[in-house]
Amino acid sequence: MHDQHHRFAVAPMMEWTDTHCRVSHRLLSRHAVLYTDMVTADAIIHGVRERLIGFDATEHPVVLQLGGSDAAKLAQAAAIGVARDYDANNLNCGCPSDRVQTGRFGACLMAEPELVAECVRAMRDAVPVPVTVKCRIGIDDQDSESDFQRFVDGVAAAGCQTFIVHARKAWLQGLSPKENREVPALDLARVIRLKAARPDLSLIINVGINDLDAAAALLASGLDGVMLGRAADQTPWLLAEVDTRFHGVRPPVSSRGAALTAYMAYAERALGAGWRLGTLIKPVLGLYHGERNGRSFRRILSAEGYHAGASLDVVIKALTAAEPDWQLTQAV
Repeated sequence: MHDQHHRFAVAPMMEWTDTHCRVSHRLLSRHAVLYTDMVTADAIIHGVRERLIGFDATEHPVVLQLGGSDAAKLAQAAAIGVARDYDANNLNCGCPSDRVQTGRFGACLMAEPELVAECVRAMRDAVPVPVTVKCRIGIDDQDSESDFQRFVDGVAAAGCQTFIVHARKAWLQGLSPKENREVPALDLARVIRLKAARPDLSLIINVGINDLDAAAALLASGLDGVMLGRAADQTPWLLAEVDTRFHGVRPPVSSRGAALTAYMAYAERALGAGWRLGTLIKPVLGLYHGERNGRSFRRILSAEGYHAGASLDVVIKALTAAEPDWQLTQAV
């Protein structure tokens, strides 16, 4: 996967961007780069891999995001990901949660650029696909522009050419992960200056993007790509505009009903494989956000979709409430 494919991506989000979410997003955009939520190297090495990192063939291009700080384990996990056909590996150096810090991975790694470089080098030696890094612009009192530049330069020297940057620093002490998504203030200019200083690197911005106009403005500033986060959860239909707006091609579906009908075909297979409907409906809850019957759609799914034994009849009922004239036989 080449760096230019990162022009538009959907961010890795814990307990959200699982395989079902990614399938639903792929139905809306053929070209957006999709990410797993973060999986630790230890979990991949020792855990149930199909549940942790299994994915549908339709998801490509898809990136495996790894958490960890042991270079050998990260290299092993990256190789496992490539054997399962992931298109790239991404090392998480941006998550600020206490649990992540305890495990010595996530944003706290920004204090150890030499260790991150060692991890990146080991991963690159182990796999033929790109190895990228997702980071902040700083942490705690290590937040000067020179600190950020030193981190990027050191990791780039180990062979990382693509950095996905959450353009605010992380406070590792005293703020929750949610608060770290909102404070302190964004500093997009710092990332833009870094791009000017290092035009050889691919810099993707991840924060403060709530719609595609904001994404287009950031691309116009000279950055190489944008990564959409919470807006993809809350208003997933905006992904249906990505292919036209940023890649100049038609979207894969023409309506919400068509997207949901296609997703139901996938969900039927997933139910047969043992997944529960409550897990499968999560990524489509916001599909009709802002539409006239959107609240009825979400209410039906939320009220009836999580019951034991719930079937696709619940989704059909919700779709009928959202679009009374929709026929399941309509072409996708």
